Amino acid sequence: MTVENTIPKVWNNISGNDGELALRMEASRRFRQWAELPCGSKKEWNAHRQFLRKTIWEKVGVKYDSELPLDCREYGTVRMKGYSIRKLAYQSRKGFYVTANLYVPDGKGPFPGVINMHGHWQQGKIAERVQARGHLLAQSGYVCLCVDAFGAGERASEHSVFEYHGRTLGASLLNIGESLMGCQVVDNMRGVDLLCSLPYVDKQKIGATGASGGGNQTMWLTAMDDRIQASVPVVSVGSFDSYVHSINCVCELLTDGLTFTEESGVLALAAPRALKICTALMDSNEAFQAKEMLRSWENARRVFRLLDSDEKFTYQIFNTTHGYWAEIRETMLGWFNLHLKGKGLGMPEAEPPFECVPEGKLMVFPKGECPAEVRSIAAHCRIEGAKLRAAMLRKKSFVRREKVQELKTILRMGAPLSVADATEHNELDGWKRFTLTFSDGRQLPLAVKPQGKEFILMTHPHGKEKIAIPDTDASLALADLSGHGENQPNPNGITPYHDFARWQLWLGRTVIGEWVRELEALRGFLTEHFKAKTVTLHGAGETAVASLFASIVHGKIDRVVYEDAPGSYLFSGTGIPEYFNMAMPVPGFLRWGDIPLAIALSTAKVEILRPKKMDGKLFEAEERLRKEIEQLRRELTGRS
Repeated sequence: MTVENTIPKVWNNISGNDGELALRMEASRRFRQWAELPCGSKKEWNAHRQFLRKTIWEKVGVKYDSELPLDCREYGTVRMKGYSIRKLAYQSRKGFYVTANLYVPDGKGPFPGVINMHGHWQQGKIAERVQARGHLLAQSGYVCLCVDAFGAGERASEHSVFEYHGRTLGASLLNIGESLMGCQVVDNMRGVDLLCSLPYVDKQKIGATGASGGGNQTMWLTAMDDRIQASVPVVSVGSFDSYVHSINCVCELLTDGLTFTEESGVLALAAPRALKICTALMDSNEAFQAKEMLRSWENARRVFRLLDSDEKFTYQIFNTTHGYWAEIRETMLGWFNLHLKGKGLGMPEAEPPFECVPEGKLMVFPKGECPAEVRSIAAHCRIEGAKLRAAMLRKKSFVRREKVQELKTILRMGAPLSVADATEHNELDGWKRFTLTFSDGRQLPLAVKPQGKEFILMTHPHGKEKIAIPDTDASLALADLSGHGENQPNPNGITPYHDFARWQLWLGRTVIGEWVRELEALRGFLTEHFKAKTVTLHGAGETAVASLFASIVHGKIDRVVYEDAPGSYLFSGTGIPEYFNMAMPVPGFLRWGDIPLAIALSTAKVEILRPKKMDGKLFEAEERLRKEIEQLRRELTGRS
């Protein structure tokens, strides 16, 4: 039985955005820490370069295998005047194929090659603004490979039904230990493999370009692949600091990035090769504005100077909005002519006239006939997640302390929090109201109705006003954790926690991990201030997961009510799983185990109410879930 939620706000005139401000201040501090690169000598820089490359590969979570056969398959050709467009699919990882269009000039070559990466337009490689670069380059004597980014173009959940690959869809890759950025880097490096394998391409003359999200891919590909001799990232270069001040896609997220580098370090990995940044003066996204680009350019330039290649690292600011406009294409062509053909002075080259091909004509596969090996993000998460989950269930023993420590690691648990100060406001309708200031300065609102020594601490991912208040004799405590309720940052309209979750991951944290820390501090406050004898954590959805994890990590929780939360992190459904939001992902969680193992590890009594699949549908296999929990508990029996 529940009663109407009439909980008064704790903060009447206080903004809950102080937590957002704290994250931004932390990102700015990290910029100051990492932006200036260690380049006192070539030896010093080379050591740092090796560290950056190694660490980036670890963080993106995807492996590149140059020995894997490309198995490039051709599905048709579109003839143009002086060149042709070939429709291809090539193998990026084992059994994992990428759709692409290859623009090939007539003649024997060898021609320079360019990989062309698209940004956030759902049609992917066939969008006119992406085609335009292919037509220009082919007419100008370049072989140009235009690839579909993972989750876009023909690599969407339903073939020819174009979708956005970000939000919770792209973030779901984190749960299997991968990242959308890592998938793109590997797909694009395999695209370079393809260009280098062609007899009519000069493999010593490979370039890369793209705009917006494609410009971001250009930067990362150039940083990680020395075969790229010249690159032009367009309307995409800023600073990691600015990413924690604005909106970006999950594909532009480097997990833990601000714990070891800044964007200047990634740009510097291109040295001594040729890199020209193109920035729009009127870009609406703060992350890509000229002032942010210049901060990173100035710091990266020191490395180019050290390597005697200052003239190869430059930028140009265009009086345009966000986009890859004709004047930028002409600038790109002049840059490639100089650095890939040895012609001219790098000045803009006039763009010849061309006609774009109807988008449907460039699709590799007829509508609805894409083969299974061209996986969508959803299919990939289901397939790889199922493998990881099956491996967990096959394992015959688990050492509790090891699994607990591993969970802390993937949650990116910082030092324990405590309540440093509790400001009590006037009581309303029997509810005591507190502003709690934690040991790190963050503040949370808490409402408490004391009725005895048994406490139920309740949370909800959409704020305490959404909590269904139980009819109980126990004392109730309702809190808004970081990022929701009275603590909610300004919403951006994409999906709940879209920015907040990204910001935490950039800074080496997870939303769930921060909530675990806060729940333990709240439990400690109830124990000390109200002399609570028992504490139950009652969460819903994402906060239920945090409550469960808190009972594992801290071991001082008596009971957990696990309501409307996932019975498994295994991806379900075919498209974007919007039921749970971007607070949910935990990088590598399915490599660690799954929810049944977490419940088995908990020292609290766990009450499971209406478990859900990741798409929000009822978890039909509830009985199987309970059997799995019991099986895993037996595997933990007698082990410390």
